[in-house]
Amino acid sequence: MVVQILLLLAGLALVVFGADYLVEGASAVARRFGLSEFVIGLTIVGMGTSAPEMVVSFIGAAAGNADIALGNVVGSNIFNTLLILGVTALLLPMPITQNNRKKDVPVNIFATVLLILLGLKHTIFGLGADGLGRVDGAVLLVVFALYIWQCFSQREEQAAADSKHVKSWLATLMILGGLGGLVLGGHLFVDSATAIAHALGVSDKFIAITILAGGTSMPELATCVAAAIKKKGQLALGNIIGSNIFNILLILGGSALIHPLSFAGISPVDLGALLLSALALFTSTFLGRRNELDRLDGVLFLLLFGGYMTYLFLNL
Repeated sequence: MVVQILLLLAGLALVVFGADYLVEGASAVARRFGLSEFVIGLTIVGMGTSAPEMVVSFIGAAAGNADIALGNVVGSNIFNTLLILGVTALLLPMPITQNNRKKDVPVNIFATVLLILLGLKHTIFGLGADGLGRVDGAVLLVVFALYIWQCFSQREEQAAADSKHVKSWLATLMILGGLGGLVLGGHLFVDSATAIAHALGVSDKFIAITILAGGTSMPELATCVAAAIKKKGQLALGNIIGSNIFNILLILGGSALIHPLSFAGISPVDLGALLLSALALFTSTFLGRRNELDRLDGVLFLLLFGGYMTYLFLNL
């Protein structure tokens, strides 16, 4: 038990320091190359924090066990929006730009709806099977490529004046080291927390909907909290939107291209919660007088998350 507690603390420390270095390195890249913090959060940070899910999903697809990728992405996106943005908004209201309203948040909804429409062909169109085939995967990948190209081609801006300059090689090292700390620390934390919970007699059902489900989103949570503390709300928002879009378009698109995915294990409530999380973010960007996700939005997100977790716990 003592060893597991030490591993738990070590994992937590790696996550905290990894998130700190990742945010600092990403911000330095944004300043040096004249990119907005949102774009860096959307691409480098958002993709980086979702890299473990991508590796697991692609390996599973190659081994013929691709169905787990769908549940992982659905759960991760719900956690990202409702829990992580909810917590981050409570710590620091996040600014919303016109580009966020006109493109980024709508693309998040578009990707979510596209996933549901492609995956539920039999239910909606009366033909085919419930799942994502290779053609569907190719469609998702094309949409992803177009969106990323648009991000880099239209979001370039002058780097903000800042007295703190970091060399490119050092910023890159900070990003890679931060991502490594997040991934390794997250694994240590989840594995040791699960072992401790088992030793204390906690049921597998409770572990599944708390430690394991939350552990997959720990890199995003730690990164957003670190960004909030450093008052970099756009980086935090970009991290979540980027991670959600990355999960659906690239991870599920690539997985489906490798091996068709089935929707058999995904309930209508799960898909409803996924769509609701995207709609909640969309409506929050237009409601209210201030151009930000504020603490009231954070409370609403957390209440929705609590309701979904209650449903999962009662139906496991």
